[in-house]
Amino acid sequence: MPPISQFALYLAENVLSKETLMGLVESIMNFSEGRREDVVAAISAAISGVAGVQLLDVQSDSDHNRTVISFAGPADAVGEAAFQATKVAQGLINLDAHRGAHPRIGATDVVPFVPLGDTPMAECVALAREVGRRIGDELGIAVYLYEEAATRPERRNLADVRRGEYEAWRENVDRDPARQPDFGPAQASPAGATVVGARPPLIAYNVYLSTADVEIARKIAKVVRFLGGGLRHVKAMGLLVDGRAQISMNLVNYRSTPIHRVVEMIRSEANRYGVSVTESEVVGLVPQDALLDAAEHYLQLNRFRRDQVLEQKLAAGGDSATATEVSWLPTATLRSFAAGTPVPGGGSAAALAGALAAALGQMVANLTVGRKKYVQVEEILRAALARLETAGRDLTRLAADDSAAFAALMSANKLPQDTPEQVTERDRAVQSATSQAIQVPLTVAQRAVALLDDLATLATQGNPNARTDAQVGAYLAYAAANGAGLNVLVNLEGVADSAERDQLSGQIQTLRTAAEAGLQNVLGSA
Repeated sequence: MPPISQFALYLAENVLSKETLMGLVESIMNFSEGRREDVVAAISAAISGVAGVQLLDVQSDSDHNRTVISFAGPADAVGEAAFQATKVAQGLINLDAHRGAHPRIGATDVVPFVPLGDTPMAECVALAREVGRRIGDELGIAVYLYEEAATRPERRNLADVRRGEYEAWRENVDRDPARQPDFGPAQASPAGATVVGARPPLIAYNVYLSTADVEIARKIAKVVRFLGGGLRHVKAMGLLVDGRAQISMNLVNYRSTPIHRVVEMIRSEANRYGVSVTESEVVGLVPQDALLDAAEHYLQLNRFRRDQVLEQKLAAGGDSATATEVSWLPTATLRSFAAGTPVPGGGSAAALAGALAAALGQMVANLTVGRKKYVQVEEILRAALARLETAGRDLTRLAADDSAAFAALMSANKLPQDTPEQVTERDRAVQSATSQAIQVPLTVAQRAVALLDDLATLATQGNPNARTDAQVGAYLAYAAANGAGLNVLVNLEGVADSAERDQLSGQIQTLRTAAEAGLQNVLGSA
């Protein structure tokens, strides 16, 4: 995998074997919000709340009014996190009110998927198209595919897709055939459009000049970028940021066009205008090799070897046999729960307990079906297995939904109340977020209780050597139902309608009673 130091150390800490690098993907999502910390926190929480995802970096820029969030993990988990983050951003970012120096077309502006290690680009292309389809179908957001996932050659380049920004897209999406999205409606909304794609790693790199004259930055950017006849694999534009001229760049192939070559060309062009480079910055993460290339160049390290880097030695160490043995442990997930942040929390834990209960049920079923000894119950257990597989997937998704719902509720409660209009909007947002924060754990409790019937069947008719596994699953389902019920009850105070509160409270009591009866049924089957 590209040697991104933070992620390499994460892998080393989790003692993952080399084989587990297959299927790992990074996403570097760009959101059109860089000033409201609570909104950025809610989006970040939606990402970190997905099991298996490692949140790597969050960087906000108030002048650009933009945030870049990097995270990585297995492809399916990264795709789910990208969807959940887009869902939260849709409810919290209004492009009609957005102002910033950076071009943008949507609340969730860009969603690139980058293959790590031995993951093929084709897997990221498939992931981009599936996530794009979900965003279009389930959230009603117009989606455009770009780079390797593009379905039209004119949409490979992000700048072409985003040309004219949100305002031009809003005016033309429903009447210009060229604006027809790949997924979702050809209809304007305050969330704008989202550009989803697959690409190799790139470096977002900015250089500041000793001038406030943005025209100088624009002239240098034109010379440096490939489309202006400059360096291949460089995209650049000139901006005014915090009173300083900035050359904002994407370096799309740092191996062919290294950072130091870009800096030296900018420095040479700046001298022509009597200005200098004052500093530079990396936005998001950077491959370690890119920095080592610059170090070798400027320090003239002609006999330097990459294996002399201490962190690389640490990341490469470890017993691969031991790593394989423990690779199934949810170390990153446990760290996320222990981090001292509001999400993921008890609601997500309840859903994951339910998912683990479903997984244990599947284990018992898979130890039974296909064996001659149990042929008479084969059909019954295969049906139970199918239901448990569906429940496991649903409960895993609900774990992410719960974190996203709680994060959205926190953000809604922090909305301003300085004018009557703001009070009305805040009340509407709080009621909507409260409803979702109740509905998600209520669904978890319902799904957890439903598991107990299949677990009872497995305990009585499945492989007797795995009966205790079914019973452990029953305890987990019981915990999931009761834990989720607590999260419903704690949010009832936000429901204005007393009849609705009583009805929901009654539902939870019924589910708790059913969970107790279901647990005893499974335990009594021994």
